[in-house]
Amino acid sequence: MTERLQTLSGLAPTAKLPAYDRSRLKSGILHLGPGAFFRAHFAPFTDGALAAAGGDWGIEVASLRTADVADNLTAQNGLYTTLIRDTSGTKAEVIGSILKAHVAPRDPAGLLARLEDPDIRIVSMTVTEKAYGFDPATGGLDLKHPDIVADLANRHAPRGVIGYLVEGLARRRQKGIAPFTPLSCDNLPSNGAVLKRLVLEFTSRIDAELHRWIEANVPFPSTMVDRITPASTDATYADAERLTGRTDLAAIETEPFTQWVIEDHFANGRPAWEKVRGALMVEDVSAYEKMKLRMLNGAHSLLAYLGYIGGYEFIRDVMDDEALAALAYRHMHAAARTLDAVPGIDLDAYASELIARFANKAIAHRTYQIAMDGTQKLPQRLLEPACEALAHGDRAETYAIAVAAWMRYALGEHGNGERYELRDPRAAEIAALIADVPRTGPAISAALFALPGLFPAALTRHRAWTQDVSDKLEILIQDDRLPLF
Repeated sequence: MTERLQTLSGLAPTAKLPAYDRSRLKSGILHLGPGAFFRAHFAPFTDGALAAAGGDWGIEVASLRTADVADNLTAQNGLYTTLIRDTSGTKAEVIGSILKAHVAPRDPAGLLARLEDPDIRIVSMTVTEKAYGFDPATGGLDLKHPDIVADLANRHAPRGVIGYLVEGLARRRQKGIAPFTPLSCDNLPSNGAVLKRLVLEFTSRIDAELHRWIEANVPFPSTMVDRITPASTDATYADAERLTGRTDLAAIETEPFTQWVIEDHFANGRPAWEKVRGALMVEDVSAYEKMKLRMLNGAHSLLAYLGYIGGYEFIRDVMDDEALAALAYRHMHAAARTLDAVPGIDLDAYASELIARFANKAIAHRTYQIAMDGTQKLPQRLLEPACEALAHGDRAETYAIAVAAWMRYALGEHGNGERYELRDPRAAEIAALIADVPRTGPAISAALFALPGLFPAALTRHRAWTQDVSDKLEILIQDDRLPLF
């Protein structure tokens, strides 16, 4: 059996190694949620910053739920391989910026101790949209979210991300320690502002003085992150072993493109991320974020729903269908019409670049993976820009296609009757709404338009647009061959 990746010595020459001395590195960042996207994005950017400018910015990671990734990183002394794939081949980069991994449910006191350590100056997170405990209808705290309920009831023994952040900041305030900077890297619009609102709403219910201290002293910079990262497979692990000469059960794969736009508001320093290709420090991230959410993520969701119900396993396969690829391009241009100018970005060129990235044959990004958590993703990717498009007299037809495709996907069954799991935090509500509804476009669309808090009134009251959704859904229900729109 091949030796496990645990040190940087003796690795195959085909692997690129960290360009700094790991033995001199100290922890300055605690990251919550060490999933594949963090390992393809945040950690490599920090690796590059350490190589370019040094600093005590090593990363400790913590899983708030499952232990597998953290355990694999622990077994490998924090080392793992990033595979960068395109049609020219696959390159391997060993990332060394992670120094330690924690599993919160095993040792919650240990995680809280790291949160109050003065050496930790940034607490970053990629925990997915649903972990924040926010109400999409109000943008504020969801008082029914299990983690929020538990942490409000027992603030000193948190289990959710908001609870941990608040308790960590409370302990630092009590001991006179400068605050850390909470840094959200999840695909939420205005993710820093959303996080700030949730933290402040939480503290307003438990501690007025802490609330005022956080509001006055803690920055919550927003970020826009972009790098397509499929789930790891046996092929990922096999290629990592081939290119490093070591077994690596934490390996991930991704595309060459990477982008990170960060608002430069930090309480106590940061790595020199701006020295790494693809990173941009700005005053306001909103224009870049909206561009990515509406053009990239919106088109990705459109392709994922149409592709999955049409029998395509990967986005690259969907892009082989010329009509669907053309539809994605058309949607990107429709989305671009809802945007203001984005500094330094040519939106036509950006759309063409996105099409090429989606078609990258070396990236196996599953439509089923992208389709998950639709009720969390649709508002910012599709519904908000659809409202704006309609308000400006646009037919918003590609948005109607995308919503109809989501509704067809929400039925949870292929045209042959085979069932699949609807991976969505509101799956039970969706199933209940459509359980006794005739399988027709008008009936299903009417039921799902009534899902509380999802569709804005500007859409549900627009008769021409809702009729368009209904008509397109009827076509998708009746014809599994994905008729052209």
